[in-house]
Amino acid sequence: MKQTELLSASRPEDIRTAARILREGGLVGIPTETVYGLAANALDGKACAAIFAAKGRPADNPLIVHISDIKQLYTLVRDVPQEAERLASLYWPGPLTIILPKADCIPDEVSAGLDTVAVRFPSHPAAQAVIRESGLPLAAPSANLSGRPSPTTAQHVLHDLGGKIDAVLDGGPCSVGLESTVVTLACRPPRLLRPGGVTLEQLRAALGEVVLDPAVLNPLAAGAQAASPGMKYKHYAPKASVILLDGTREAYLSYVNSHTEGAGALCYAGDEEALRVPTVCYGSEENPAEQAQELFDALRRLDELGVSTVYARLPETSGVGLAVYNRLIRAAGFEVITL
Repeated sequence: MKQTELLSASRPEDIRTAARILREGGLVGIPTETVYGLAANALDGKACAAIFAAKGRPADNPLIVHISDIKQLYTLVRDVPQEAERLASLYWPGPLTIILPKADCIPDEVSAGLDTVAVRFPSHPAAQAVIRESGLPLAAPSANLSGRPSPTTAQHVLHDLGGKIDAVLDGGPCSVGLESTVVTLACRPPRLLRPGGVTLEQLRAALGEVVLDPAVLNPLAAGAQAASPGMKYKHYAPKASVILLDGTREAYLSYVNSHTEGAGALCYAGDEEALRVPTVCYGSEENPAEQAQELFDALRRLDELGVSTVYARLPETSGVGLAVYNRLIRAAGFEVITL
């Protein structure tokens, strides 16, 4: 087992250390505004293969390439259409990933054998600094064990991957808290593959017609290949089984309070006072952005309750709420009870 070095994003020498590790083919957990990413040189197939090994990630789950300058996009894809330039002008740097036909420099390990590559320009200053200092585009899926809740602090990364990767760069807690929105421009009309901080409504305002992929709300069809991370497998799951309850607040509280044996609740702030089971709260019902920021930390804290089943209320599916819904439905393995 290797020694995982804890670095600080506030120290320029630690930024240089992280960049050196990446240039040498190593793995570094880096902060972004969405979640912490497990970074490697995106142009080095061997280094990217090490990401899959460290995470226990299925090889058919593609990676996202992170850049620190819009000019880098033109070297990673075959063509940059006007739609991509418009989205970049509006939402880069930020929590938006754009999929386009890949250039020959992208290894199959990054694209999972697809003819496309996913690219984003993160807004976190530490992520930008590491990319610039390394001189490389960085492939960086979430820095967690595959299937577990994504990490929003350096401590989450160390908990999952300590001893498996070279270093973690601590840049504090992530501000968005959910992985980036993923939209593909490699088909017509454009298609939203994973919701995030840039909403479906914002994409449609920018591009006109944007289709919501069925796999955002439902399991990926049997035998279908995932075009984006987060589409195919059960993700984000705590140790307990998560069951979503579709109903009003009153129906939710009544159901949980009549099913208390071995149970806990993932609830909105204020609901814990009315529940007769151990609870973890993840923001207020009226604030989906707060829910998004707190969700993954809350899913990890559920493990501390020592329960076998966790009941969560089905969130709204508009705006950022669609991203919260998408993560919860996968954490629950699509198990929903209609009240």
